Amino acid sequence: MILKVKKLSESAILPEYKSEGAAGMDLYSNENVTLMPGEIKMISTGIALEIPKGYEGQVRPRSGLSLKGVTVVNAPGTIDSDYRGEVKILLINHGREPFNIEPGLRIAQLVIQKCEKAELVEHKELSETKRGSGGFGSTGLQ
Repeated sequence: MILKVKKLSESAILPEYKSEGAAGMDLYSNENVTLMPGEIKMISTGIALEIPKGYEGQVRPRSGLSLKGVTVVNAPGTIDSDYRGEVKILLINHGREPFNIEPGLRIAQLVIQKCEKAELVEHKELSETKRGSGGFGSTGLQ
């Protein structure tokens, strides 16, 4: 599969897989930002993508940043195949100290996934299951 990437800024860094077995490619900051404790900010990557039809881009946290308390707010975020704007990453600082983000810092991962479209069919009844309508916590903690 080919993923077309457009640099929107000369200083932008293209996403890249950091190991042969990596499922996600790293996304890089393209700006200087200080993220205060508890603060959420949208961070520019300086790139736009052309994701093939039938696929989506999933934006996920990086474990190295999560260890510092910084993570992606809406993980996984979705980049739709028809979106052509700049990829921006919503980060939050759950830590106790300000966190400095500089251009070139790896701030998130991008995983490309096949995405099926469902055909919705309205029915008056749904099939029965053992769980039924049990929601949050209904299956227990262990």
